[in-house]
Amino acid sequence: MHMEWYRIFLYTARAGNLTKAAQELHITQPSVSYAIKQLEASLGVKLFDRLSKGVKLTPEGAALLGYVEQSFSLLQAGEDKVHSLKRLSAGELRIGASGPIIKHLLVPPLDKFHAQYAGVRIRLSQGRSAEIREQLKNGQIDLGFVHLPMSDHELDVKHLATIQDCFVVGHSYRHLLEHPVTARELIKIPLLLLSKGSSTRRYVEEWLFSLGVTAEVDIELSSMDMLIELAHRGYGTAFVTRSFIKQELKEEKLYELRLTDPIPERSIAVATRRDISLSITANHFLNMLTASLDDMR
Repeated sequence: MHMEWYRIFLYTARAGNLTKAAQELHITQPSVSYAIKQLEASLGVKLFDRLSKGVKLTPEGAALLGYVEQSFSLLQAGEDKVHSLKRLSAGELRIGASGPIIKHLLVPPLDKFHAQYAGVRIRLSQGRSAEIREQLKNGQIDLGFVHLPMSDHELDVKHLATIQDCFVVGHSYRHLLEHPVTARELIKIPLLLLSKGSSTRRYVEEWLFSLGVTAEVDIELSSMDMLIELAHRGYGTAFVTRSFIKQELKEEKLYELRLTDPIPERSIAVATRRDISLSITANHFLNMLTASLDDMR
């Protein structure tokens, strides 16, 4: 109610007339007069001098007017900001993911999103799944894309896509394609794996351990792109995600080894904070990403 009194005060001060203020506000003149009297009573000062042809601000009323104008301008700016966020003409999209997920999963819908909503600032952070989890919990990002399994009572983790990993080699090892490779034969080939601490490295080591073998890694790097490049150059066999090397397999720059023990599929998920609502911006990008994945299937 007090906010409405101040709005009526503002219109009256600008119009210099109760009747004109009432017309602009689409209310009755007595309603304007009542609100002014209530505000004056509440503040304990006289805000207007009543004249024969209207009203004039008292010194106290003039002092109040500047603050009221600033307040309503700030409220209007706030409303304008919310509308711009709703239209996706402003705001931020804060995402965290590993390099391969960014390159192969997020870049296509990000390109589309950026083209349509150039006013939205995109903040992209690269890291391992464990790092992405901490960034989410610390409020540094809104959407985190991680490999499953991941369990955290502070996060809402939802399956997004299923991926299939594989071992690939270059021309130097084409002879290995003649028959299925056992786990013990596999570890005799120079192994190219992601660095320790990554969920992908942990996954492949657990798979090998389940088959009774321990991997002796020859080359470990933080970049899957570098693993792919070195496998192509004949340095050994790289553990990579099949969907990320479709083109290399098609062009026969790389060859997938047939294994006697298939590698189980695993999942990529999107993680968000349980206690915080997603912004309109983040929700819209997530919908675009889901549509993009549906088109790829």
